[in-house]
Amino acid sequence: MIRFRYLRLLRRHPSALLLVVQLLGLFLYPAMEDTPDGRALFGAFGILVLALALWVVNRSPAINWVAWLLALPALLGSLLGTFAEIPHLLMLAQLMEAALYFYTAGSLMAYMLEDHRVTSDELYAAGATFTLLAWGFAFAFSVCQQWYPGSFTAAVNPALPRSWVELLFLSFSVLSGVGLSDIVPIQPQARALVMLAQFAGVMYIAVVVSRLIGLTLLRTKQGGASDGQA
Repeated sequence: MIRFRYLRLLRRHPSALLLVVQLLGLFLYPAMEDTPDGRALFGAFGILVLALALWVVNRSPAINWVAWLLALPALLGSLLGTFAEIPHLLMLAQLMEAALYFYTAGSLMAYMLEDHRVTSDELYAAGATFTLLAWGFAFAFSVCQQWYPGSFTAAVNPALPRSWVELLFLSFSVLSGVGLSDIVPIQPQARALVMLAQFAGVMYIAVVVSRLIGLTLLRTKQGGASDGQA
């Protein structure tokens, strides 16, 4: 009985499951990127996140075939690139994954802005949208440093390419507005991407998050007024 209750909850709030899985990935990624077995697990985990992103976009006002058009090449490229060790194919897969995450984030933002009510699912969607943007820009940074070697540097091993965890850390840093951390873009293309991420983070907080907060406060105020009249 409890199991069916949780299944119903997940069907009602798919954004919550996507958010939990991506936050779980923050703890798993550091252990998965240094060994061949870990990289295989990294690819499998990425497929799981892709599947959840498709599930979420299927329950929001988005065109499903666009999501599948982005997801299928990303899935095939990720599998072949990881297990056959074809760097260019893996780079193409990461580019498609970035596009899918941005598309899913856009569809969730449209879902949150389509009415004047704030539901619990929209609050989960707000968190999931931020993580989708973070993942999308991290993949974009990864593609950038493969196309333009030396795009990013850091205080530790400055000449080496940045790892996935480092690029994801950079993505969270610039989207949240806390700064560039210890990862610095030095090529013009990388700086352009970082500026886009900064703009996206500021606009997301200014337009979507502030609107959800305003509607929640308005609903609380109206509820208090109704209780006072009663």
